[in-house]
Amino acid sequence: MNTAVQVVDLPLFPLGTVLFPDGVLPLKLFEARYLDMAARCMRTNTPFGVCLIQEGGEVGNPAVPYEVGAVARIVGWDMSEPGLLFITTRGGERFRVLERHIQSDRLQSARVVLLDEPPVQPVPEALLDVLPLLEAIVEDAGEEMFPQPHRFDDATWVGYRLAEILPIPVKARQRLLELDDSVLRLEIIYSYLEQHKLLGGLE
Repeated sequence: MNTAVQVVDLPLFPLGTVLFPDGVLPLKLFEARYLDMAARCMRTNTPFGVCLIQEGGEVGNPAVPYEVGAVARIVGWDMSEPGLLFITTRGGERFRVLERHIQSDRLQSARVVLLDEPPVQPVPEALLDVLPLLEAIVEDAGEEMFPQPHRFDDATWVGYRLAEILPIPVKARQRLLELDDSVLRLEIIYSYLEQHKLLGGLE
C-alpha cells in the first residue's frame, strides 16, 4: 500500500451512477461544459472525476456530489452525431473531495486526495460462493463490459465488480464504494446474495 498522500486537481462530472475502480462507464455528452472537458482530457491525456449526485441533477445547475468518487479515464470515443460525443471511460483510483469549485461555465473542479486500496488478498474461503456467479456474469457480458485482466483471486476486484452490477439502490452502491475494507464489502454483498437466493446462479 502506498503511504504517501496524493493530492490532485480534477474536473468533476457528477452523475446519477457510481463508477468503481476498473469499471467501464459509457457516457453521452451534449452540454458544452462537458464536451469541452472531454476534449481537454483527450487532448492532454488526463482524467476527470466521477461522483454520485447527492443533490440536484445531471443537467443544468451544478449538482452537489458525494465526497467519494472515482477517477475516470477516457479509453474510447465517437462523434457520429452532430453535437453529441459518446465516450467510454475506465474507472481508476477512488478519491475524496477536499475542495470543490464551480467555474464560470458551470463545470465543477475539485482538489481531491487519492485513496489507497488494501494489499491484494484472496477471497476468503467463507465467501467463495460468490465466484461462480461473478464468473458466469463476466463470461456472459464479455470483455466490452469486463475488460481484462479478470482478477478473480483479488477480493477488492471481485467486490467492486459485484457491487457495480447488483440490483441495489444507487445510495447503497455509493456506500460500497466508500468502504476501505475489501472483505467487509464482500461480506455485505454475500449477505445480499444469500438473502435473495442468488448464490446458486442467476434466476
